[in-house]
Amino acid sequence: MKLRIRENTLRFRLGRSEVETFDQTGAIRDNVRFGLGKDDFGYVLEKTPDSNFLASFADGIIVVRVPASDANTWASSDEVSLAGTYLADELTEIRILIEKDFVCLNAHNDEDQSDRYPHPKGDTAC
Repeated sequence: MKLRIRENTLRFRLGRSEVETFDQTGAIRDNVRFGLGKDDFGYVLEKTPDSNFLASFADGIIVVRVPASDANTWASSDEVSLAGTYLADELTEIRILIEKDFVCLNAHNDEDQSDRYPHPKGDTAC
């Protein structure tokens, strides 16, 4: 799972097996390890029975909760993305985008793309 953060936007990209895990178990997580004795940075996607997106950050972990009905539809369809917002307070909106990760035809040699979705634009993509 990839996470891109820019200002108040969280953008997650999931490969095929990650979408499948998220769909079946209701959660997927990853982290960045900073070494022994140091805090890790984690990020989690979870399904929630609530009808709204939720987000939190505590103890070095970003947790985004996605309405289960929306997540189930997205995971089992050809839909590329699932978007929502979370109002943290009256002045703070966090935008959330969850996407299926596509093969990039001009990828760097060190990138494993075996778990990515075929690009909808075919051979002219990227």
